[in-house]
Amino acid sequence: MPFLGQDWRSPGWRWVKTEDGWKRCEPFSPTLEDGSNQLNDISHTVIITGDDENEEVYNTEDCEFAAKKRKKDHFRNNTDSQCFYREKWIYVHKESTKERHGYCTLGEAFNRLDFSSAIQDIRRFNYVVKLLQLIAKSQLTSLSGAAQKNYFNILDKIVQKVMEDQYNPRLIKDLLQDLSSTLCILIRGVGKSVLVGNINIWICRLETILLWQQQLKNLQMNKQVNNGLTLSDLPLHMLNNILYRFSDGWDIITLGQVTPTLYMLSEDRQLWKKLCQYHFAEKQFCRHLIPSEKGHIDWKLMYFALQKYYPIKEQYGDTLHFCRHCSILFWKDTGHPCTASDPNTCLMPVSPQHFIDLFKF
Repeated sequence: MPFLGQDWRSPGWRWVKTEDGWKRCEPFSPTLEDGSNQLNDISHTVIITGDDENEEVYNTEDCEFAAKKRKKDHFRNNTDSQCFYREKWIYVHKESTKERHGYCTLGEAFNRLDFSSAIQDIRRFNYVVKLLQLIAKSQLTSLSGAAQKNYFNILDKIVQKVMEDQYNPRLIKDLLQDLSSTLCILIRGVGKSVLVGNINIWICRLETILLWQQQLKNLQMNKQVNNGLTLSDLPLHMLNNILYRFSDGWDIITLGQVTPTLYMLSEDRQLWKKLCQYHFAEKQFCRHLIPSEKGHIDWKLMYFALQKYYPIKEQYGDTLHFCRHCSILFWKDTGHPCTASDPNTCLMPVSPQHFIDLFKF
């Protein structure tokens, strides 16, 4: 049953004193004042023209309703003014209490935590992309309509950032591939039963994803002109130390394609052995030993073979943290209002998968 009437929890009406007495008015945001001055000046009646021939006269109550609807449509149609909460932390409650009604959902947390600004931080970029990829694989239908719209708005900003900065396009290609596969299954299979909104909207979103994929496929990396010291000028031991800092095998292969020297260093057996030992337990790679032609263990093939069976360790420059004492999810560098005597002992880093698991009931 729809709720009719003014919400009793609202702050109340705003009144303005005029020559004719006090009049009730609607507060408008500064972004709407320029384009909606005619709505602010309305006092008693307004003429709204639907067609050239038919005109209807509305009283004050109808005028206020029309003004609210026009304001709502303005925000709905203007993507630039679609702003969600910009909070750095959120209280995660899984059941109703006297103080809080309902529970925190994945979509609410996704909307209220400021992921739009997080993608501008190089430390958090990979974290947000990985979270979007996990949502695309299994949790897209669990998001609310507003959260789904926010999801694609953030994804649009990520693609534009990659096109401009050319930062980690391979990661975004994997995300778009998983998202397009999920949407194809949902649209062709169950369709309207799980997708929020008109099915044509999702078809348009799928076409947008295909367009993004084509843009990334045609992306040309700009060659930077630098007359100073280059990567090839570094000594061999420094180049070797750089390769040992990588935690992703594909990054090692990509860097090895730059110069013949880097290719030689990237094929080092000891390098791939350390990488296998970092990501996988001894029992895991003992089950999938792959000997080379010379009888030695091919650690490079071992790494990619084990990657198919076991998850690799994830490394991020900055992640969300969860306070076990306050049940608050937050970015660590911004902090949160903790009441514990020693807050550092209550903190727990939250991986993208753990973020999703927090909201499974």
